[in-house]
Amino acid sequence: MNERARSGDSRVVAGPAVAGDRRIPGRRGQETRDRLLVSTSALLAKTSWRDIKIIDIAKEANTSPATFYQYFENIEQAILELAEGLAGDAARLAELVQGSWKTDQGWTTAYQVIEGFMDYWERNRYIFRVVDLATEEGDMRFRGLRTRALNAITMALSSVISQAQAESEVLTDLDPMATAGVLVAMMANVAAHRYGFEFWGMRTASLVDSQARLLYWSITGCIPPTGSPKRGE
Repeated sequence: MNERARSGDSRVVAGPAVAGDRRIPGRRGQETRDRLLVSTSALLAKTSWRDIKIIDIAKEANTSPATFYQYFENIEQAILELAEGLAGDAARLAELVQGSWKTDQGWTTAYQVIEGFMDYWERNRYIFRVVDLATEEGDMRFRGLRTRALNAITMALSSVISQAQAESEVLTDLDPMATAGVLVAMMANVAAHRYGFEFWGMRTASLVDSQARLLYWSITGCIPPTGSPKRGE
């Protein structure tokens, strides 16, 4: 699509746009399509996706239901378009993982990865909510999107674990890919249930610290330093 709305706000990212009949719309058509996606994202932030109606999206976008159907077959297709952007948004996480894991710098990297993942999930919370629900219900389209969304960071983690094993004698009995998958599952579930944890008195800062320690140990085989890393290290 031409631009992708991030959930909870109206920021968008450039990409190819296609109308419902597979034609490439012009500039005004792309703007209308993007506005419909932004409106869908805004409604997901305050309404169950099953309760959203096309007339609601059209009204939010200041257009008509007929215009919506020019670009999307149904609401699910619009949500799938939004979800397609999750993989691109996760590229930054892979870059963080590929940072230095040497000595104390590795502890800083671990914190940056966990904080980056929490921010990523929060920006896309309402889209992930739909993706996770549809995945649990067996919708292979959403399952594939979820896998692609988390694939970049999973592969990056597997790579750095393999590299760490090759450079030292620590944790050589760990399967890099399986370990990466477990770590990403941990991060996704903690981020998804963040507010539930907070309700039970677990501060977000503590959730970040606990995950960073597990991540640091899984990659370096070393006990993490005491306290959080200093910013700017």
